[in-house]
Amino acid sequence: MRGIPDVRPHDEHNRLLVSNVHPPDWTNPTPAHRYNLVVIEDACQAHGAEYFSKRQTRSYTAGSMGRAAAFSFYPGKNLGACGEAGAVTTNDEELARTIRMLRDHGQAKKYYHEIEGYNGKLDAIQAGILQIKLGHLAEWNEKRRTCAQRYQEMLGSAEGIILPYEGSSGKAVYHLYVVRVHNRDELQRRLTAAAIGTGIHYPIPLHQQSAYRTLGYKRGDFPITERLAGEILSLPMFPGLTPAQQSRVVEQVLEFVGLTTAQAA
Repeated sequence: MRGIPDVRPHDEHNRLLVSNVHPPDWTNPTPAHRYNLVVIEDACQAHGAEYFSKRQTRSYTAGSMGRAAAFSFYPGKNLGACGEAGAVTTNDEELARTIRMLRDHGQAKKYYHEIEGYNGKLDAIQAGILQIKLGHLAEWNEKRRTCAQRYQEMLGSAEGIILPYEGSSGKAVYHLYVVRVHNRDELQRRLTAAAIGTGIHYPIPLHQQSAYRTLGYKRGDFPITERLAGEILSLPMFPGLTPAQQSRVVEQVLEFVGLTTAQAA
């Protein structure tokens, strides 16, 4: 929760959206409690992630802590379909009813449209695929955690690179393994030349996207966000990643940070 702005609602409809790698402990007082805000979880990369609440002495799963949560089943997610798919979780019956109508042209029942909606129904074949894959999710998540631990062991003592942080009360599922380095683009080119795939999640901060230019933000308004966007790099991460493949990735990364650290000195 560090870095969340002091949001003061104007009315009961104000909402706070927090996108966070580690689920904050919503069982403790937060800005959402203080200002009576509605919490909507972005759990699109957090299938199976957990947070242990010391106050409640129990674990909470991502997607169970807010008024509602959004999950993506895009093919590349930890739990992915073979096409576009997603889901919303909530314990709010009225909200669930509204969401069901929104996904089906605003229909409360066939041909009776109470509100304007969309055609966002999940195909039966995608649901069938997800149902089968769901049985493997816990195993795949553990394999991702094992891969993350190997990266930590091999890169943890290196200078010039910042690794993902996982707190003692969190259990990440590592949809991505994002590191921070200076000269990020140079490292990415080096890895590409070595036939090692990487990604940048995400290269352009939201306030710099053309879609939101009417909000009036300019470069420099969110300096930490802008700096991080230029440093982050997603290393290979998937359940079938082998120790040999990771060693090859790490070898290239260590050579790069060793060179750049020596040049900086």
